[in-house]
Amino acid sequence: MKHTEQEIKNLKNYHIEMWNLVESQVTKAFDALKNYDTQKAREIIARERVVNAQELVVDHHLENFIALFAPVAIDLRFVLSLLKINNNLERIGDFAESIALFVLYKQNAPIDHKLYEKLRLDEMMDTAKKMLSTARIALIEEDSKLAASVFALDSNVDEINKDAVQVLADYIVENNAKSVEMLGLHAVIRRIERVGDRVSNIAEDIVFFVDAKELRHQTKNK
Repeated sequence: MKHTEQEIKNLKNYHIEMWNLVESQVTKAFDALKNYDTQKAREIIARERVVNAQELVVDHHLENFIALFAPVAIDLRFVLSLLKINNNLERIGDFAESIALFVLYKQNAPIDHKLYEKLRLDEMMDTAKKMLSTARIALIEEDSKLAASVFALDSNVDEINKDAVQVLADYIVENNAKSVEMLGLHAVIRRIERVGDRVSNIAEDIVFFVDAKELRHQTKNK
């Protein structure tokens, strides 16, 4: 195996470790929100420092690879894409932490069951998690078509986010005492929508890496 090939393999391993951390944070954040699990919320907040540290580790190795090997063609696209993907993953980790902070400091009780169903939160969170896992497989397998399938899923997340405004407004009219908490819940739903946007960004970077095709500004603005 060429030295550059071994280094690329090492880069992928560092990056998958980052992906594992972020995916775990997202799953825990969604579980904490659904089940009003403050202990899990504390775990997410404590773990955020590890995510930030891993982002720096990945960036460091990517920058060293560029400096040492001056990559071209597909190797250069790989490194540039991974730099952007790494940043998007770190931001997704931030969104997970924001959800945990809501659960810990702004949520007073489990979300009303009927409201939860009207908001389609299970569908929204499951779709966001599916996007993240699909993009991960697409990167590992270098499958641009699989990466592109993420965009349709993101449209579903966007639709749920848009509908949530009216659902929450109606709920506040009937439950004035919970208006502040509902505004916080709206911010959380927006964070879930932003997870979808960031995964779409990642999918675009995978397509760029695999096919040398630039999709930015051809899909929706993020």
